[in-house]
Amino acid sequence: MHAIVATEPGGPEVLQWIEQPDPQLGPGQVLLDVAATAVNRADLLQRRGLYPPPPGASEILGLECSGVIADLGEGVSGWKIGDRVCALLTGGGYAEQVVVPASQLLPVPEDMDLAAAASLPEVACTVWSNVVMGAGLTRGDVLLVHGGGGGIGTHAIQVGKALGATVVVTASAGKLDRCRELGADLAIDYRNQDFVVEVKKTYGGANVVLDNMGAAYLSRNIDVLAPDGTLVVIGMQGGTKGELNLGKLLAKRGHVTATGLRGRPDTGKSGKSAIVSAVREHLWPLVDEGKVQPVVHAELPITDAAKAHELLDSPETVGKVVLKIDSR
Repeated sequence: MHAIVATEPGGPEVLQWIEQPDPQLGPGQVLLDVAATAVNRADLLQRRGLYPPPPGASEILGLECSGVIADLGEGVSGWKIGDRVCALLTGGGYAEQVVVPASQLLPVPEDMDLAAAASLPEVACTVWSNVVMGAGLTRGDVLLVHGGGGGIGTHAIQVGKALGATVVVTASAGKLDRCRELGADLAIDYRNQDFVVEVKKTYGGANVVLDNMGAAYLSRNIDVLAPDGTLVVIGMQGGTKGELNLGKLLAKRGHVTATGLRGRPDTGKSGKSAIVSAVREHLWPLVDEGKVQPVVHAELPITDAAKAHELLDSPETVGKVVLKIDSR
């Protein structure tokens, strides 16, 4: 098969479409003919040599994909060859074929094309596992999402609204209107407005904060929390080390958690399979009904992976960037 491989750590130019060994199908796994994959910030870090895959995972980039089942491993039930699916991966999505545990598959809705479906697994599993399973977002809560114009942010807006929450986002000025179109009740220009002031003035605080910035926002995220609120850190774009005022946290009975998705085991209570199962049961009906939709900024041929990486880094990009395999 062919796959996109980073020939060495570096910029987008190191991504090359080259021949790679075919993936080997194992028990409990399915083999997919990949139709499309989506670009995530983890891919950009891995390309630069800053985010190596977990032990045993494919060195090929790509944490999600869509496609058609080409073969079934021993013990797989509930799926058949020819099924249209999308999948949460630990790696290997930028390729013509990939193997994945059957428990990490999601069915593609009948009226959704495969390219759009490729943009869903990573954001769906990230948002659901953190905002709902972890932080317990419920109807009437205030959800604050940093990076509202990104792939996770645009998805989190829709999920929050579908669950009956009030959704606040921070984003650059050029993305605020799109965030509002997706359902954001309050959209804050992070460069020119203080989100702590705006959220507390309007709603008194946030019950759940979904944060991609890390250290740079830590103190202010604690300030904006409502009593018994939860801060969930899922990214470190603003650094890895910050000062935490435990007195403020204690006074609010607040919770701070930091989680990742890729490094989780496939199985177990906190594993990827459990998350995918919860997403299929609770979130996927909202996708089927069109209440939560893919937000795709651009679709490019997989041979343009370098351009796709540049595009994801662009301040104009809203939502996901998808790479399509022409032969599918």
